Amino acid sequence: MSHRPFQRVLIANRGEIAARVVRGCHERGLQAVCVHSDVDGEALHVRMADLAVHIGPAPSAQSYLKQDLLLEVARKHGCDAIHPGYGFLSENAGFAQKVQDAGLVWIGPPASAIDAMGSKTAARRRMRDAGVPIVPGTVDPVDDEGALRIAREIGFPVMLKASGGGGGKGMRRVDREEDLLDALASAKSEAGKSFGDAAVYVEKLVERARHVEVQVLADAYGETVHLFERDCSVQRRHQKVVEETPCPVLPQATREAMTAAAVAAAKAVGYVGAGTCEFLYDQDADTFYFLEMNTRLQVEHPITEMVTGMDLVQAQLRIAAGEKLWFRQEDLRQTGHAIECRIYAEDAAANFRPSPGPLHGYREPTGPWVRVDSGVVEGMDVPIHYDPMIAKLVVWGSDRNDAIARCKRALRDYHLVGVPTSIPFFLAVFDDPGFLSGRYDTGFITTAWLAENLPAPEGLDDVLAVAAIARLEADAARRPEANDSNGSAWKRMGAWKARKGVWR
Repeated sequence: MSHRPFQRVLIANRGEIAARVVRGCHERGLQAVCVHSDVDGEALHVRMADLAVHIGPAPSAQSYLKQDLLLEVARKHGCDAIHPGYGFLSENAGFAQKVQDAGLVWIGPPASAIDAMGSKTAARRRMRDAGVPIVPGTVDPVDDEGALRIAREIGFPVMLKASGGGGGKGMRRVDREEDLLDALASAKSEAGKSFGDAAVYVEKLVERARHVEVQVLADAYGETVHLFERDCSVQRRHQKVVEETPCPVLPQATREAMTAAAVAAAKAVGYVGAGTCEFLYDQDADTFYFLEMNTRLQVEHPITEMVTGMDLVQAQLRIAAGEKLWFRQEDLRQTGHAIECRIYAEDAAANFRPSPGPLHGYREPTGPWVRVDSGVVEGMDVPIHYDPMIAKLVVWGSDRNDAIARCKRALRDYHLVGVPTSIPFFLAVFDDPGFLSGRYDTGFITTAWLAENLPAPEGLDDVLAVAAIARLEADAARRPEANDSNGSAWKRMGAWKARKGVWR
């Protein structure tokens, strides 16, 4: 894998991560070329870019996932490197190889490392061979007979997981043998549709586990370090929504063992750049197991930056340009406590239903040790075609209590009008005794918890209807057709209903 200086970077992504990479490029004196679909023409990353190029319709398969088109844009506009961000093509080994074959610098790990960790079963096999502890279960995909045999061997409950996926897709919990085969068929079907790979494996379900991950950084000369851990155990539908560092219940000896395992995992696949090893931590038994490695920059990387002072995007750029690591493991320190909240356009009280729509008002919180990474501006639409994350709120405090207090204040300072958001959910989490104790786990957010902490207000639909009608009538009064009976706000209520949630 070649590493050499570059001057112009194509950012093959959108939203807040594209804006984040633009900033990193500009701080290093590099030019940033951004791409955008039809619905992202007014997005923040487009406004920040040195050059923005339209690449197609809203569906990602027709825009952000078109590999040859992205390479064509890079060549046409003089880019000598590509940064994939996260999601989309960031963990696509084939695309990474195409970038290198085109003579461009890939700002990420080698295609071989992406490929080695792309299959969870293959990764489990490699980690086992490297001496990294893995959750008891299979290291190969299973058929019906194999699933029954291994489940009986390790005992119920078990988890079925897609070999080539993530984000909760192709994942099923099974508590009883009689439910296993139906769950396996369902998991395989979902995995095949989501990832083009229906392979599923079985592993023991670790009850009351925490999701703890370790940030690693490696250069192309064999040096690998860790930047400590992040706790990502507050999840909805197996997806992270709150992250914090350090993990509030991790003993120092376990932290040292886990971070050493992460470094060993990275070295086992010849890793280069920024990556994350994810572990399940059994806090009752003080034991951890390797889950997977994310061969890219993580959504939650800012909290690591807050406690270490290390700019991970700039680190990616420097390593891709051929620099050796400019610090040693013993130079790194964790200072204070950091928390991240993923601000989504979704209604937590309605089981986190995505609620895209226009941002009529948008103002981010400010103040000491408050950071917001966003990809939106006031007046633009949160599109329905992509993940509904609006921004990431990141705070730092001298300790965990200080960070929680600052996060609550910043959440209340948010001004966001037009779509329902996950802000009320976060405020409820930060008032919950279980979270405050630090001893929560990945099963913390349940349907019962949501019903108790985020009940749907009585009469909400009536309130929304009145607010919507008032706004529509006000808009109508400013238009020439205001006196046309066909332009009545009552007649246009269908449009409001079609964009439900807009007026919350």
